[in-house]
Amino acid sequence: MSNTTAPVPATTYTGSPLPFVALPQGELLSVQESEIPMIKEAIGPGINIQPLRLDLEAGEMALLITLAPGAEVPLHYHTGPAEVFTLAGRWEYKEYPEQPQTAGCYLYEPGGSVHTFFTPADNTEDTIIFARVKGANINFNQDGSFHSILDACTVRYLTDTLSEAQGLGKIRYIGRGDADFTAPSS
Repeated sequence: MSNTTAPVPATTYTGSPLPFVALPQGELLSVQESEIPMIKEAIGPGINIQPLRLDLEAGEMALLITLAPGAEVPLHYHTGPAEVFTLAGRWEYKEYPEQPQTAGCYLYEPGGSVHTFFTPADNTEDTIIFARVKGANINFNQDGSFHSILDACTVRYLTDTLSEAQGLGKIRYIGRGDADFTAPSS
């Protein structure tokens, strides 16, 4: 992680002073998807992730998720909003079979949404989505009993432990509320 910078007034690119800002930005916070290894089976069979941003303090995460045909996320309740953009493939909610999501679809889910995410077994390709989630998914078994919690803290733990177990090394993504990286660039 880089050193924390003391707040200072920002300037325009020509040097003109701007009003004081609390969190100066010395560089763009950008990660390259091709440089982030895919963590296999991170949140279930056939569900692979690439963390882009995990902000534990704000409870937010941004992930690229690749799902094999037939992959399924347990029935879950969102404590905050989620946004999903489908880059490739097809996925659905069991509760909304008449509204499949395909490449190019953008879906907004308000906090309080409840559904079961899956990729149809007859898909001929992996499904790739970008997901931005605030808060947690509270996951349930089909009988209504508690299954698990998936939030930025859980994904951080899974990223750290599975990347080591899979020999991927330290994964670089954007972290923390004061905007920093988790590992130096290669």
